[in-house]
Amino acid sequence: MSHIDLNSPPPNHQFSVAIDREETRGERGVRLFKDVALFIAALAFVALIGWLCFRTLMASGAGAEEKKWAMSVLSAAAGGIVGYLIKR
Repeated sequence: MSHIDLNSPPPNHQFSVAIDREETRGERGVRLFKDVALFIAALAFVALIGWLCFRTLMASGAGAEEKKWAMSVLSAAAGGIVGYLIKR
């Protein structure tokens, strides 16, 4: 077993010490519920925006500016999804 002198670490090495508190079952449940609720709310919001844009594109009474706006929002959403899936 080798010993390392913490007062003078080897070249190009660093060390750190951390003390972490253990998460209780209750805290874990609250954190997971919050994460799932936030994910569902965000998903519903994005779906609503996508539905409104698609409906605007299909509406016969919508003007050219409204359709350009809706198409740019849908293009940005599609680009974001593709970027997320490719991880770049």
